[in-house]
Amino acid sequence: MQHKVTRIYNADILTPEGWIKNGSLLIENGKISKIMDSVTSLEDESNAQVSVDAHGRLLLPGFIDIHVHGGGGYDAMLGNTEHVHGMCRFHASNGTTSLLATTLTATHEEIISALDSIATAMKEEREPDGANLLGAHLEGPFLNPSRCGAQNPADLREPSIEEFDAFWSASQGTIKLMTIAPELNHAEEVIRHAVDKDVVISLGHTDADYETMKRATEWGAKQVTHLFNGMRPLHHREPGAAGGSLMLDQLAVEMICDGIHVHPSLIKWAFDIKPEGKVLLITDSMCAAGLSDGEYVLGKLPVIMKQGKVYLKQEDGTEGGLAGSSLTMIEALANAVKFTGMDIADLVPALTIYPATQIGVQDTKGTIELGKDADLIIVNEQFKVCQTFVQGSRVFDCES
Repeated sequence: MQHKVTRIYNADILTPEGWIKNGSLLIENGKISKIMDSVTSLEDESNAQVSVDAHGRLLLPGFIDIHVHGGGGYDAMLGNTEHVHGMCRFHASNGTTSLLATTLTATHEEIISALDSIATAMKEEREPDGANLLGAHLEGPFLNPSRCGAQNPADLREPSIEEFDAFWSASQGTIKLMTIAPELNHAEEVIRHAVDKDVVISLGHTDADYETMKRATEWGAKQVTHLFNGMRPLHHREPGAAGGSLMLDQLAVEMICDGIHVHPSLIKWAFDIKPEGKVLLITDSMCAAGLSDGEYVLGKLPVIMKQGKVYLKQEDGTEGGLAGSSLTMIEALANAVKFTGMDIADLVPALTIYPATQIGVQDTKGTIELGKDADLIIVNEQFKVCQTFVQGSRVFDCES
């Protein structure tokens, strides 16, 4: 059983009000119970069964990845709870303390199986040993074949309330986010139906024009899936899906911040022009994340990972288009600092409180504040995750 009171000290703590230098905090029953600066006396430090010296490193809120398919050899689509738990353990070692296990376009039965395993894993009562599973992100099958990317075109289909309801039932109501192309037949009614169930709608793998993107926000869409990737690009006479994503302030945009999917200068530009809280960093990582280069499978599609880049494998064995990523959230943060020149404190919310707010968990997660879940990471100056805590349980220690 996890110790109920933990003290973390000698840390530079990032709070919503700014940094607390050489600070400390107490965790009780999985919640942050006290945050102290260097001059505050620790009257009750003797109550702590565990004391963790951060050695002057950064103490940050844990990352929340709302678009992740797998990692460490694990795959959310395999309909296997151990794969779901495995990907949660892998990403916890890279700073993620909460995630949405993300599906791919597949047959009806395969998606049902994946959603069932995600719901089962989510509702199992167990001591935390990896990132907290917050639910499912349904990416596909309601996507545009002309912008399918690494989604299997053979299994794409038009939106259907009946099929969505089958997915909803299999997920036991744990679908938190759905990617859909708004220009497809019946998209409007499916979007409105899902919004009524408090599912966040993200527009993606879409050939929508600007006007369709704008209408989709009126139907309830709040987000865009991996900005610039899998969508009609910006044109000066027709802003397209990419232009709509940037121009419609009510839309938050996901970005894969690896410098491969989006040019570093465009990443900086998105931060410059989108309103505060509307840029969300994600990994979109697949099972090969954290593994060596080689050949893998994304859904039913063969892929090649070379120097960390994941490509579809063509019939002749050559490299095709990009197929997900091998990115981790701590790498995304490090890249964002490099690409934008922004301060860490200004970028961390794009990996924490902003995604938390998108999916409605901001009251318990996303920042270091009293009463919130103790989802925390200790990070050194080289952007290496040293320790990860999920609801107060230490689930990763780089020295263990």
